[in-house]
Amino acid sequence: MCHCVSDPEYMRAGGRLTAFGDRTMCEHSARPGRIVFLDRETLSPEIKLAEFEFPHELVVFDRTSPPDTAGRVRDADIVITNKVKITREAVAGAAHLRLIAVAATGTDVIDLKACAWKDVAVVNVRDYATHTVPEHTFALILALRRSLIGYRDSVRAGRWQSAGQFCYFDYPIRDLAGSTLGIIGDGTLGRAVAEIARGFRLNVLFSSYKGVPGMGPLYTPFEDVLKLSDIITLHCPLMPSTRNLVGTAEFAMMERRPLLINTARGGLVDEQALVDALIANHISGAAFDVTTSEPPPSDHPFSHILDRPNFILTPHVAWASREAMQSLTDQLIETVNLFWQGRPRNLVQAV
Repeated sequence: MCHCVSDPEYMRAGGRLTAFGDRTMCEHSARPGRIVFLDRETLSPEIKLAEFEFPHELVVFDRTSPPDTAGRVRDADIVITNKVKITREAVAGAAHLRLIAVAATGTDVIDLKACAWKDVAVVNVRDYATHTVPEHTFALILALRRSLIGYRDSVRAGRWQSAGQFCYFDYPIRDLAGSTLGIIGDGTLGRAVAEIARGFRLNVLFSSYKGVPGMGPLYTPFEDVLKLSDIITLHCPLMPSTRNLVGTAEFAMMERRPLLINTARGGLVDEQALVDALIANHISGAAFDVTTSEPPPSDHPFSHILDRPNFILTPHVAWASREAMQSLTDQLIETVNLFWQGRPRNLVQAV
């Protein structure tokens, strides 16, 4: 005889409960795995979740606020989160918790020390954004380099009619070919950006780590990258050593007034220093897909430059092509399945 369960408390809290996917749980079998997805809304609704391949109970929340987190994970065996922070308090109160699966690469939202203390494994998703982030990076570069925002807005304002001829030259237009691209971050995404850049006949410089000399002939010293580049793009993680990697002193070194692109992490650039540098024309333009606080508050420094044609801010969507999101989700489910089978993959925190 098989049975399914319901959970009125979770349903009242706004969760969506599915009992064991397409596999029911027989009463003579082991306890089904209780899976709690804390922020399904961080993935597009058009993205489909594959089946978990073990008896399970799935509770899905669109969003979870900090006061609700501990209560929602208390009875979970597996927690899936993208941006909901899992604190020491939440881990300590979850008696059955065996796995936290992060629907992203970065795991800074997880208290890893608390997970180690409680023997909770942590896994993440890797290498799903190797096309989408580099493509978004070049969309931003091309938009700025050819002043697409300025020309689009001016056409909407009637400037073409007032110009009285077939074209006008209100904003600068520059080719990419022959220019120098400085890449800060030599991982999968940085290398993918370099591959695209060479197709545009850009000269590519990989920056050495700031303050680390002697990294070899494949790297250019950090300060030289700042001085020599026409475009600088960031593809490094946010760590104590990279927080405010680019600030007032670094902007002062940028002799060629480059474009600055950040599709990596908020916090890599001193945001007020960026605003000051843009207004003072120390850089030619900037495009960011990330901010230190997301969404940024209404008084964020970037609010003062949003109407400038040489600044673009996108809402952390460089990763979010349909193909990348589906790849991320498929890998996420597969990683959870493998863990349950005793074949863990992508471990960040092992038990």
